[in-house]
Amino acid sequence: MLELLKRYFGYDEFRPLQAEIIDAVMGGSDTLVVMPTGGGKSLCYQLPALALPGVTLVVSPLIALMKDQVDALKANGVPAECLNSGMSGEEQSRVQTQTHRGEIKLLYVAPERIVRPGFQRFLASIQLSLIAVDEAHCISQWGHEFRPDYRNLKQLRHRAPDTPVIALTATATRRVRDDIISQLAMKSPSVFTGSINRPNLRYAVFPNTDRYDILVERLRKHRGASAIVYRGSQKGCEELAADLDEDGIQALPYHAGLDSQTRQRNQERFVRDEAPVIV
Repeated sequence: MLELLKRYFGYDEFRPLQAEIIDAVMGGSDTLVVMPTGGGKSLCYQLPALALPGVTLVVSPLIALMKDQVDALKANGVPAECLNSGMSGEEQSRVQTQTHRGEIKLLYVAPERIVRPGFQRFLASIQLSLIAVDEAHCISQWGHEFRPDYRNLKQLRHRAPDTPVIALTATATRRVRDDIISQLAMKSPSVFTGSINRPNLRYAVFPNTDRYDILVERLRKHRGASAIVYRGSQKGCEELAADLDEDGIQALPYHAGLDSQTRQRNQERFVRDEAPVIV
């Protein structure tokens, strides 16, 4: 596995818990991973996917997340693709054909696709070696981001009862962890919990007054770096991005109200450092 790690990801050694998690997955164990963002969760299924004989199906809640991961994997020479609602029928057919030919090792999909009869027939026709459920807390009604579509994964588990599952989340209480295990019908899962300490992050609270001026000052202080700014509404995202642009700070809005092409274009420009700020 170290050879694959070096060849595809450029690392000489594993980060904490990664080797143990990968060993559990390769041993065919159902696995639950609770590890903070940036802790290296994705590698825990991406590396096994390269070593296993068939296809690893990755369930992810957002098109943006899928695209980011697929683009990064392709850049490393890993055969990965996604199927999402923003793709044309021709593009989706191409991906399915490549998967049938054994040319794809990781296939990313949204949870709502799982129940579609056509997709279920497609899954029945391929060799499914591993199911990875990203943002697994979305399956729990006790989680802070419960998504009913994630409950569809129970059907997937019933259709592929012998395919091991790895569920991953950055945060989960004991109640949420137990619910994830139950909803995914995980069999005696190996459970790994990483430290939530993030020494690279700094938290600060500022008074509500003059917050726009404080934001501009901070962005200018870190000019050349990238920044993500969160607002509570789509309108707020649009207005703040426009205000920052007027003040000479190139910013792009990103929210569910944008059409898929604009959202994808803004995401790509941000990732390529063509726009340093996304709101």
